Amino acid sequence: MDNKIPHPAVVITGASTGIGEATALELDRRGFQVFAGVRTAEAGKRLQAQSSPLLSPLILDVTDTSQIAAALEFVREKTGGQGLAALVNNAGIAISGPLEIIPLAEFRRQLEVNVIGQLAVNQAFIPLLRTCRGRIVNVSSVNGAFAAPYLGPYAASKFALEALSDALRIELRQWGIKVIVVAPGAIKTPIWDKSAETAEKITQSVSPEGLKLYAADLDVWRQVVLDVARKADPVEKVVEKIVHALTSARPRARYYLHFSQRFLCRGFKTLPESLRDWFIRRGMGLR
Repeated sequence: MDNKIPHPAVVITGASTGIGEATALELDRRGFQVFAGVRTAEAGKRLQAQSSPLLSPLILDVTDTSQIAAALEFVREKTGGQGLAALVNNAGIAISGPLEIIPLAEFRRQLEVNVIGQLAVNQAFIPLLRTCRGRIVNVSSVNGAFAAPYLGPYAASKFALEALSDALRIELRQWGIKVIVVAPGAIKTPIWDKSAETAEKITQSVSPEGLKLYAADLDVWRQVVLDVARKADPVEKVVEKIVHALTSARPRARYYLHFSQRFLCRGFKTLPESLRDWFIRRGMGLR
């Protein structure tokens, strides 16, 4: 990061709530010129009420090419040619359910937001990052390393984001652009409520016969989700990792919140598949 720039500029997607909102406010507090991508004007006003004048909200749906283009033009104008110090790709949704019966439209939406949208934003802002050898932080998940049952759509999107990050890290090296992954586990954010609402809508759109096939498993799975949500980490733990990734002279390529998550994403994958499946079933209480 170029310390000669008094207020290095950073774009953050998905800043209406949760990780994105908390990151935007923390970077604003640290003197960054923050461009916070939000879905509504109301969310933007809420952010501005808590921040300095350096923070500017952007109406930015990562699946809307016209909004991405408008955001790029706004950032280019406001930064006046100094370039972009960082891009934090945080926008995302979580769609769950049995893969056999998940509506394909919902599966496509999962990939459109969490994969295609991420790439579209990267493609738009990389030229500005190149100007001052900036950094890209992609907010992934431990589910980008292993796929839990009934989280197949979400895990597929995070596996894909991990692949994009690995490729970009090498492709952009020649311009000094670092690509960093932050892979948290469960975090206390509104995504839990949004995911529950989405799951309920999906349930109403599939056949009763299909749901009946998975009824026993889904009852167990819902309880597991409630337990995980109850034990979720506070959002500040993720923000701490993102800030380190943006400000450290030598950032890591990948950040986890806990050693257990590092083991889950690395060591756990070395076990034979049959043993991994047994541990997952046992841990979730599935037959």
